[in-house]
Order: sequence, then structure tokens, then C-alpha cells
Amino acid sequence: MKVSKWKSTMFIAPFLVCFGLFWLAPFVYGIYMSLHKLSLTRGNMGFIGLQNFLDLFNKDSMYSEAFFLGLKNTIIFVLVSVPLLVVISLGLALLVDNLPKKVQGFFRTVFFLSYAVSVTSVSAIFVWLFSGNGGFINNMLVKMHVISQPVPWLEAQPFALIVLVITTIWWTIGFNMMLFINALNGIDTALYEASSIDGANFWNQFKSIIFPGIKSVFAFVTLTTVIASFNVFGQPQLITKGGPTQTTKSLIMVIQQTIFDGNNLGMGTAMALLMGVVVMIFALLQNFLTREKKELKGEK
Repeated sequence: MKVSKWKSTMFIAPFLVCFGLFWLAPFVYGIYMSLHKLSLTRGNMGFIGLQNFLDLFNKDSMYSEAFFLGLKNTIIFVLVSVPLLVVISLGLALLVDNLPKKVQGFFRTVFFLSYAVSVTSVSAIFVWLFSGNGGFINNMLVKMHVISQPVPWLEAQPFALIVLVITTIWWTIGFNMMLFINALNGIDTALYEASSIDGANFWNQFKSIIFPGIKSVFAFVTLTTVIASFNVFGQPQLITKGGPTQTTKSLIMVIQQTIFDGNNLGMGTAMALLMGVVVMIFALLQNFLTREKKELKGEK
């Protein structure tokens, strides 16, 4: 019996080591840093308790204003981008899954290629496309007489947010699409055949067969997309630089500027911890809503 317990412990030991090194230790050290006055140049200047957190909720503090501005911008980006990222990737997965097997591989590769491109290259492409002066989109629209004056895509709202969302969709949609395609391939084709015999249309098949068959993957994709959208940094940093008038400055950008430009590591860590709490709340809310829907269906 002892040998069996020892062997089972050895199987989970790699996970425990990785969990401790890459999650638990950084988390605990992050809490430690948030309770101290830390500077990148002057080091640890002493224990200050919860002062960093209190400053974030002090309306007169510049850190509070910057934090909640970044949080508001990030939440807006999440609320706009996540539904589009999930729905469009699912739609593309359904389209590709219904194509002949010979061409499915080609379209999978085409849509997934964008995910392999670096955020720097993606941002450069979309700056060239949407630049207010000499951008490809503006030039084409002017030549087609759709517009008379260039649209300030990167210099005004809501255009700047729209460009960031379009960029994110083009860049990341291939990964979610692949997850949905793999989930669709796991559904028994006999279910489709039986429903077709019964006269079910596509919408009936989607409600009764497709969505129930992929709902766990759907929940996973939604959760990971929410987390990724909360961590948006490269697109606003490289495309809009947080503008216009800081309306696209994400929370990660605020944290980065607090630590490196403001030389305040303790405050930046406190911001990061609070951001983690907000993301956790969103994740728990999504889990609660998903579980509630399952329970309601079970009662019916």
C-alpha cells in the first residue's frame, strides 16, 4: 500500500512542482511586493501594509485615476470583442466543417496562419491599412467615392476601438476556430442523419445536437478569450498608443507605465493583483451562468 501511495505521489509531483514554481511562488511574492514601497532603481524602501491598495481607491490619487481609466477601457474592450471573437470563430468552424474533406485542411491552415504572426507584425499591417493619412482603406474609399475626406480611424472614437477589435479578431480567431472544429468532429454523424430524416433544419440541429455537443468547448473558449482580452497590450500599445485621449489605454498599459515609467513596482504589483481579482470575478460569473443554464435544462 505504501508503494502504491508513493507511486501515485510521483505521478503528480511534476504538476505540484510546476504549480509551485510558476503560479504559487509568483503569486505569494506578488502579494509581498504589493505590501512594500518598491522601486526598480532604489529597491525595497520598507513595509507600507495596504497603502498601495488604499491609494488605488483614493479619488485624489493619480494612481487611482489611471487604474480605473485603464480598467474601464479594458472592460469595454472585453464586452465588445469577446462576443464577436467567440461567435465569428464558431461560425467559421461550422462553415469549414461543412466543406468537402479535401479542402478543409486548406482553409484550416489559411485561418490559423494569422495566429502564428507576431503582434508587432499584425499591428504594423493594420496601421498601414487604417492610417488616417495615406492608409490603404482610406485611399480605396476615396477612390471609390464612398467618402470625400479620410476617416480618422486611429485618431477618433469609436473608430479606434473598432480597429483594435478588427485587429484582434483577425489575429486570434484561427485558434478558437480550430478548437471548435475539433469539438464538431467529435459529434456522432448518425445524429445529423437521424435529425435530417425527421425533417430538422440547421437551426434545430444547432440547438439539439451541435451546441450540446460542443458546450464544454464553448465555455472553455469563452473563458480563455475573456482572460486574453483582459490582458490586451500589444494592439493598443502599437496601433493607437492608448489614444485618442487615453480611451484605448488598457489596464496592462497602465501597469507597465506605473512600474517602468513611474518607477513604482509596489503600486504596479497591487494593480496587477486587483486586475487578477476582476478577471476571477468575470470567470466565476461565467461559470455560474453556465451552471445555472444546465440546471434549468435539467429541471425541464
